[in-house]
Amino acid sequence: MKNIRNFSIIAHIDHGKSTLADRLLEYTKTVTGHEMQNQVLDDMDLERERGITIKSHAIQMDYIEDGQQYTLNLIDTPGHVDFSYEVSRAIASCEGCLLVVDATQGVQAQTISNLYLALDHDLAVIPVINKIDMDSAHPDEVEDEIVELLGCDPSEILRCSARTGEGVPEILDAIVKRIPAPQGDPQAPLQALIFDSVFNPFRGIIVYFKVLNGTIHKGDLVKFVNTGEQYHADELGVLKLKLAPRDKISAGNVGYIISGIKDSKEVRVGDTITHVDNPCSEAIEGFQEVKPMVFAGVYPIDPEDFENLRSSLEKLQLNDASLTFTPESSIALGFGFRCGFLGLLHMEIVQERLDREFNMEVITTVPNVSYKVYDKKGNMTEVHNPAGLPDVTTIEKIEEPYIHASIITLSEYMGPIITLCLSKRGTLTNQKYISGNRLELSFDLPLGEIVIDFYDKLKSISKGYASFDYYISSYRESKLVKLDILLNGKPVDALSSLTHADNAVSLGRRMCEKLKELIPRQQYDIAIQAAIGAKIIARETVKQVRKDVTAKCYGGDVSRKRKLLEKQKAGKKRMKQIGTVQVPQKAFLAVLKLD
Repeated sequence: MKNIRNFSIIAHIDHGKSTLADRLLEYTKTVTGHEMQNQVLDDMDLERERGITIKSHAIQMDYIEDGQQYTLNLIDTPGHVDFSYEVSRAIASCEGCLLVVDATQGVQAQTISNLYLALDHDLAVIPVINKIDMDSAHPDEVEDEIVELLGCDPSEILRCSARTGEGVPEILDAIVKRIPAPQGDPQAPLQALIFDSVFNPFRGIIVYFKVLNGTIHKGDLVKFVNTGEQYHADELGVLKLKLAPRDKISAGNVGYIISGIKDSKEVRVGDTITHVDNPCSEAIEGFQEVKPMVFAGVYPIDPEDFENLRSSLEKLQLNDASLTFTPESSIALGFGFRCGFLGLLHMEIVQERLDREFNMEVITTVPNVSYKVYDKKGNMTEVHNPAGLPDVTTIEKIEEPYIHASIITLSEYMGPIITLCLSKRGTLTNQKYISGNRLELSFDLPLGEIVIDFYDKLKSISKGYASFDYYISSYRESKLVKLDILLNGKPVDALSSLTHADNAVSLGRRMCEKLKELIPRQQYDIAIQAAIGAKIIARETVKQVRKDVTAKCYGGDVSRKRKLLEKQKAGKKRMKQIGTVQVPQKAFLAVLKLD
């Protein structure tokens, strides 16, 4: 055990984490020749295209230092604010981490929040400045920022270029010397932590775990503590680039188990694996159920695909523990699921993965957050969907979630950023200079205001220089109203939203104007209305497509023309009674992009 090192790499998005992982794999000869490619661990097409890590990955490397062979287990983590649960999961399975900071950009919001996660778990932190080969690098300034953040000695900070490989051997030395070996007793009852799982169509669910105490052998009868299910360990092994089977895995090591599990509900990330005949006294603590923050309805385009969508979501949930879903139905869209996501990027990724990996085309409704609704008797219900809001007359108050946001930016963009946050009903709570002309702004903001387009706007007004991180702080009472969109007098529940009373009229007006552009013309007029309760606050009309029925009348009495027009009018009226308005998918998406 003294020669095992478990570590992760934490960084802000796009600070060179995956490239550094590539170099470590190359130097330890874990990946050679034709297997070597950029972003080896990012195996999803989406990850390569966007240059972000979405899933955490684990891989084992062998490294020789002073004649001793060491086993290094790297548990790679995502960098985007939406995936912080993945980071906490990986951190709980490590004893140390590399904190990577970009020499051209310096310390950013996600760097700070990931660092706090690592310090909470008492990890040994090795600070690394990356991209020192870039022309725009300023490593000395970045070094001062890290010293201020960590309070460490400047000599402890390593400098490297993950692209050229400069400084990588020193990082491997530091991993061996500075990160402590795992603690644990190989003879104690088995206690292993599940930190990830993937679905294999031929072998069922492959579960990744770290053994804290005890030893697991091939063929052992084990049980998962939280679910209570029992399985035989058909195959055990360690995680090289491909799965490498082993007969046993002892305390301190990371590996996988295949036991023919077919149902995704049986595997919970953060669960504990132990032996059936000699169980451990208590489960591993520190893992919590993931709380989704943004909710949206996901519906199949063809209603017959409902069951296929269910199985696709279940398989996706296996290697995305934070996705939650429950069945729901909508008058406009039929049967579908109300899904919970961590944020907007997460929602986009899930939609894209459903399309690419499962060939499922879906319609996604307007995203919203969860609200606490108190009735006049003092009972509280959580509402994830505007359609589930109780009758207005019974509501005492509605509370919405607030976040504490930290934005790091250059001082020249401070004005526009403060204006943006105030327009989103935010309150500035603190501002401080980190170094030079970089400052950190702290805001309290309603989560409902930032789920749609806040991040995009922040990036555009700061020319990409602002970094953003947040955590949920509390629920606060708010003056919220339900805004309904009616088409020909019928509410389209998929387009309803809960919004602040002050914004409702302008939002309703903009939604009606946008829908007028997007809904195709029919044989009859379509009235698009925005309503709060029984009060109509905005209206637009999509004019009907008309045939010129009077073309054959040349001259003669006007009553002939009127007779034909009346006949056409009666036909249109009858058609309107049975006609339904089709709302195209781009209308749902356009509502998200409203300015």
